[in-house]
Amino acid sequence: MADPATLLPLLLLAPALVLAAGLAAAAGAVTAGDRPSAPAVETLRLLAKQRRRTPADDPFLGRIGLTVLPVGAVLALAVVPLGLPGHRGAPVDLDVGIVWFNAMEVLAWFAVWTAGWGPNAVTALVGGYRVLPLGLAYELPHMLAIITPAIAAGSLDPADVAAAQHGLWYAVWMPVAFLLYLVSTAAMAFWGPFAAPLGRDLAGGAGAEHAGLDRLLLRAGRWMLLVAAAAMAVPLFLGGGAPPPITGPDPFGGPAWAWIVVKLLVVLAVLLGLRRVMPVLRMERVATLAWTVLIPLAVAQALVVTVVVLV
Repeated sequence: MADPATLLPLLLLAPALVLAAGLAAAAGAVTAGDRPSAPAVETLRLLAKQRRRTPADDPFLGRIGLTVLPVGAVLALAVVPLGLPGHRGAPVDLDVGIVWFNAMEVLAWFAVWTAGWGPNAVTALVGGYRVLPLGLAYELPHMLAIITPAIAAGSLDPADVAAAQHGLWYAVWMPVAFLLYLVSTAAMAFWGPFAAPLGRDLAGGAGAEHAGLDRLLLRAGRWMLLVAAAAMAVPLFLGGGAPPPITGPDPFGGPAWAWIVVKLLVVLAVLLGLRRVMPVLRMERVATLAWTVLIPLAVAQALVVTVVVLV
């Protein structure tokens, strides 16, 4: 059950999370030669710019998607153990927190599709409909990668999964599931080589016809979804707020949230690096990779873990 004392700060921080993610998204939109203040300037520019309307758009449908995306990311983050006091560190303590997290990711995936459908324009519609094959192809390996550590821990509570790794991180003895989680996370957040729904070949895809606050919400929600997914990797595969097992007891005496932040930054660095080292893949290659390589690997990893647990 949710504790109002821990849930209220998360709700109050939601606007700040949107603004911070908007700054980060704006940072990704500027070039390396710009000044350090460029992200803040870009965010203020988007806040001051008027929204764009197309002749036959459905503004209500488009606004639903733009609003649901950051809200879904916040709700996904709500069940991630963050080292907070009480309820084992999560703002909302759910026995089926892993199921809730995956459901909120699917909700955010639906939101991007709706955001591209609302303007009723060619580029936005094509970008929105690119979400469908991408989501259908990568939701299954993503779900299997999430369920695999839950099978090993015997629980769907992320806090229980983190506690079960006291001797060995799951990223070590189920590395395939960990790698599949990172790859499918990038796909579910339309990041790096999986950015076709928001690709430059469609002038921005699902976000092509959105401007001002609408574009800021789309960018911020995408970054928040990426951060929430990276944060969930910490309890699922990296032992939560515990120090690395090879160090024994915590050599620094730091709080759990400090270790969570360090691990989160490492996972984010890996995900952000995908955009630097890999180009955006064509949709047919994305689907082929998922159905012929990632899904069989995810099934095999889940079967191996299941056999080990049963034995």
